[in-house]
Amino acid sequence: MKPAEILAVQTHLRRILGSQRLTIRAAQSRNGPVELLVDGETIGTVDRDAEDGEVAYHVTISILAEDLPPAA
Repeated sequence: MKPAEILAVQTHLRRILGSQRLTIRAAQSRNGPVELLVDGETIGTVDRDAEDGEVAYHVTISILAEDLPPAA
């Protein structure tokens, strides 16, 4: 993803999710993942999909069981 796309997606996610704590970090290598972070901790990835002249961005969030609060 290009820097302008990253900034646009980050701005959109911050607005719709109501959190300025979200950050998108560019891939560290040419084919590496674009990471979605909260307070500097990676919580998922953002992928760009261009098909039939339309562009979409897919956000995948991973939640580890160890990060969940104990069940009541």
